[in-house]
Amino acid sequence: MQGIIHLENIVKSYYLGKQELQVLKGLNVDIFKNEYVALMGPSGSGKSTLMNILGCLDTPSGGKYILNGKDVSSMPDDDLAEVRNKEIGFVFQQFNLLPRLTALENVALPLIYSGIGKTERLDRAMEVMRKVKLDDRSSHKPNELSGGQCQRVAIARALINNPSIILADEPTGNLDSKTGKTIIDLLFELNLENKTTLILVTHDHNLASLCDRTIQLNAGLIV
Repeated sequence: MQGIIHLENIVKSYYLGKQELQVLKGLNVDIFKNEYVALMGPSGSGKSTLMNILGCLDTPSGGKYILNGKDVSSMPDDDLAEVRNKEIGFVFQQFNLLPRLTALENVALPLIYSGIGKTERLDRAMEVMRKVKLDDRSSHKPNELSGGQCQRVAIARALINNPSIILADEPTGNLDSKTGKTIIDLLFELNLENKTTLILVTHDHNLASLCDRTIQLNAGLIV
């Protein structure tokens, strides 16, 4: 059975002059709808490269990547950007919020690229802010929020387009353990509610143990 994410013999190489550096060496994997998957591996294992390919931020040098029934392996950049905006929500360790915008405006940002008018954008953003229990802080700017609140804003922004996949890259890396647990509980709860697929990149074995399964990378291969 083919997953919502289907990778077939995915290879990624970079070139330093004429020397080829192969980072991913023929990965085959299926990730299914509503699955929680942890992606683990030491530094240099290729997990950041794989994350970029899964998130349509980069394309493979070879192989096939089918995302929700579409072959995105060799799509031009403009088409990839559209797929990214519709299908994928990103949550990063650094939050990546724009400092001059309010929490609400940060959450509404992806809808600008979908061509949705301002009133509807802000209404929809407020709806998602309620889901992450931050509607009372919607007019605050990131520097007026705690780390945990900033990460909840980032999660709301990731959910705004009803993506089929959430990619969370070390989402608790900048938070203390209690706040980190709250964030992970929230991600799982929202994922259940929205029936999305969650891919969690983490170094934390305790966090990975909460997922349905772990994909372990080493030296560009799944081990």
